[in-house]
Amino acid sequence: MSREALLVMDLQHGIVERFGDDAGSVLGTLVDAIAAARAAALPVVYVRVAFRDGAPEVSPRNTVFSRMASAMSETDPKTRIHAALAPQPHDVVVTKRRVSAFTGSDLDVVLRSLGVDSLVLTGIATSGVVLSTLRQAADLDFQLTVLEDGCMDADPEVHRVLMEKVFPRQASVMSATDWIDARS
Repeated sequence: MSREALLVMDLQHGIVERFGDDAGSVLGTLVDAIAAARAAALPVVYVRVAFRDGAPEVSPRNTVFSRMASAMSETDPKTRIHAALAPQPHDVVVTKRRVSAFTGSDLDVVLRSLGVDSLVLTGIATSGVVLSTLRQAADLDFQLTVLEDGCMDADPEVHRVLMEKVFPRQASVMSATDWIDARS
């Protein structure tokens, strides 16, 4: 029998703020999805990106992270999970060091220890953490679902193409409402 976990990825203050008011609908959707996961006794795992002081894990050759590492310290309030989605004491918070939720984190160890073999992916950005995590999770033999309205990207067309053409090759793509209804 499959054990599912909800992954809430990169929904931290500094990232959500970049999307302004557009992030409001995703936050509302995720409040409902998180509540449904908890009601169904499913693990809720939050993933955030952050670096040690001085960012020793960021190479100057990494064009994405070398530009933002100084603003993503583990202790910076911008790297905390957004207050609207606040983790509960029994939730797991994982810190990653790269784009994929698995790279540079203990996510795989946590999921295997919980007996999880099926993941429900949400997060910002669709073309970043969601895509990278989906690809790696598929290679690790997890069954995958992506909540289309629980993700967003700076480029709506990229989001659409990933959801309609790329992700369905390795995951079920559905609305949060459909996922929630299936757990009721």
